[in-house]
Amino acid sequence: MGSPLSGTELDHKRLSLWHETTPTDWTPRPALEREVEADVAVVGAGYTGLWTAYYLSLAEPSLRIVVLEAEVAGFGASGRNGGWCSALFPTSLGDAQDAAMRASVDEVQRVTLAEGIDCHFAKGGTIVLARNRAQLARARAEYGDDVLSKGEAGQRLRATRTLGATYTPDCAAMHPARLVRGLADVVTARGVVLHERTPALSIEPGLVRTARGAVRAPYVVRATEGFTPRLPGLARAIVPVYSLIVATEPLTASVWDEIGLAQRETFSDHRHLIIYGQRTADDRLVFGGRGAPYHLGSRIEPAFDREPRVFAALHATLLDLFPVLTGTLFTHAWGGPLGIPRDWCASVGLDRATGLAWAGGYVGDGVSTTNLAGRTLADLVLDRDSELTRLPWVGHRSPAWEPEPLRWLGINAGLRAMTLADAEERMTGRPSVVGRVMAPLVGGHSA
Repeated sequence: MGSPLSGTELDHKRLSLWHETTPTDWTPRPALEREVEADVAVVGAGYTGLWTAYYLSLAEPSLRIVVLEAEVAGFGASGRNGGWCSALFPTSLGDAQDAAMRASVDEVQRVTLAEGIDCHFAKGGTIVLARNRAQLARARAEYGDDVLSKGEAGQRLRATRTLGATYTPDCAAMHPARLVRGLADVVTARGVVLHERTPALSIEPGLVRTARGAVRAPYVVRATEGFTPRLPGLARAIVPVYSLIVATEPLTASVWDEIGLAQRETFSDHRHLIIYGQRTADDRLVFGGRGAPYHLGSRIEPAFDREPRVFAALHATLLDLFPVLTGTLFTHAWGGPLGIPRDWCASVGLDRATGLAWAGGYVGDGVSTTNLAGRTLADLVLDRDSELTRLPWVGHRSPAWEPEPLRWLGINAGLRAMTLADAEERMTGRPSVVGRVMAPLVGGHSA
């Protein structure tokens, strides 16, 4: 694939495999051209913003809801991720949060069925391989006697050097762009106003300013995730870290017989530098991971979506996992930024004094977490005391990231250290001390 830029306009079909294979018209909806009044203004038409608009419009159909999107709905991580709808949460916050996350996976499926959104949802669970002794030790420390044997793991996924694995049923493989575009269509059909190609210049109490107009509303929801540092006053709220993905051509039945994933399980392994994969509905293998550098000053540029060195490493990792893929055509490669807060704890909240609400910092675990965020934000805006509004992530405030160049040095040193830690463990079979110390600098999962 070439650059996603075509002249001065973005060719959205070329952003990723998902964008290319979504049967949708990517022509932007009309931009905001004047000042308007609303009950709720939402900045960002990814999953967070659209789920919020969806649940608000269900609860109170008379609400005037306006969503502003800098590009088009699904431009960012919501349209480009690895397609894991999982119960993963980047920080351990206890049983109630875990239960809410598991329920969110099922809620996403329920809504897609109810609203006729065909996002190729298949709840096959996640298998995470242990491929050396150090990885197996980590798996046993976390899962105890529930670690699968090599033979049991091979019933789901057959990769080289597998010693064991862990498995959870709480994950579905899906087509992320089909979900986000479907949500955009559903909410606009319900009367939500969506203005695309309308970047927010600032978010203030009761007001969102854009180049050609403004939205005045008593509640303003910030749903900007990895693009948050572009807003005034939020340069250190999160950092945008890039996750990159490659995809194969559709594979034959005989190749899949050698690999597995018969239930479209998502998969990873217990290395330090996160990898993630899935089998798509059209039998491709989509595979992504970390390793792309963090860019000084939280810069976000289209050129950063493509890092040949990382694409080559992902290709090599897949061939190491599944030698049967030797000679397979890789048809797509893409990437994009995800948002990481300083304490790696996603959050959602509403400041009643200002009417400003937010959700984000998903560390790559956003597909189902955004659904939980949307339901929670709806309850907060409507001033409902519910089980959702009492969850521990509600109202959490992460500390600011360090000023530059300290965060550039720290984050990139962490990424390099994790790569070295994985190499060390492959050679020695013993847990890496460096990997354990530096683990927080690469956060959670990136699917």
